[in-house]
Amino acid sequence: MRTDLFGFELPPERIALRPASPRDTARLLVVRGESFEDRSVRELPQLLDPGDQVVVNDTKVIPATLQGRRIGRAGAEPAIEATLHHRLDGSRWRAFVKPARKLAVGDIVRFGEEGKVCFLGQLDATVEAKGEGGEITLSFAFHGPVLDQAIEERGDMPLPPYIATRRPADDRDRGDYQTLFARNEGSVAAPTAGLRWSRR
Repeated sequence: MRTDLFGFELPPERIALRPASPRDTARLLVVRGESFEDRSVRELPQLLDPGDQVVVNDTKVIPATLQGRRIGRAGAEPAIEATLHHRLDGSRWRAFVKPARKLAVGDIVRFGEEGKVCFLGQLDATVEAKGEGGEITLSFAFHGPVLDQAIEERGDMPLPPYIATRRPADDRDRGDYQTLFARNEGSVAAPTAGLRWSRR
């Protein structure tokens, strides 16, 4: 597949940095055969036909983006951003890291801001393996629910790249990037189609 065929020019002023409020006022493109209609999400119930199915994703997004620094090795302690994307077991995650070239197997990364109160004091991870394209395996010093709590406390919501390059994550994102039906923790990216639903 040629991914370059999907590229197009998108003016920056057309990129929504926050969701529509209320959520169901978001625009909805309805395609039927060769016809296109510009509608809103709140009109979806009237657009469905008998027998149609609506499938929802009930995963809850965790704050999977961690900011930290490499420690314990001679030289500068570079800032590190890790976005967790695949849990391997109770203490190990695969993550995309920037800048990955600054890390070597065996390095320790300490996540969290200096002086930030954390019930654990600090959240350290050892670089266990390096893969392609900035992917590394992190082995955290904590395990299971204790690690989950530390990630919840220190992490930021993983924003889509087209938003993350335009503004930093903030506390409002913790609600904005959960769906109405979010129940089961563990997703590391928002199921964006479901973000347009609201309670009515």
